[in-house]
Amino acid sequence: MTTSLLDLGREVLAAQNFSRLLGAQLEAYEPGRAELVLPVTDQLLQQNGFVHGGVLSYLADNALTYAGGSVLGPDVLTAEYKINYLRPAVGERLQAVATVAGSGRTQAVCRCDVLVEQAGERKLCATALGTIRKRG
Repeated sequence: MTTSLLDLGREVLAAQNFSRLLGAQLEAYEPGRAELVLPVTDQLLQQNGFVHGGVLSYLADNALTYAGGSVLGPDVLTAEYKINYLRPAVGERLQAVATVAGSGRTQAVCRCDVLVEQAGERKLCATALGTIRKRG
């Protein structure tokens, strides 16, 4: 029996205690692309009712690492990343879509858009760029 990349990715996510705590789900995972989703709950909001920036940052970081791992293999870590917050995230669901911009033998440069969905409409709320490296 062959395990698909998506199944493998979901196993890895299930082993991440913090991801389980937040309720993140891996919706798509293929070579060069990963998509993580997260339902918005009251526990993820800051004092103004927006999703906390740390939650958006977590989602971008994890999606970037998944995208990089899809071309480098599963034993990878984030070397660095930068995130730009574009608008307050208000809605029911977050979606992080990460793609590989370029990769070599030991590292991949990836980009990620974080979108928030409210009443069926999705809006870009953050974008990130990161370098993912093979561990070791």
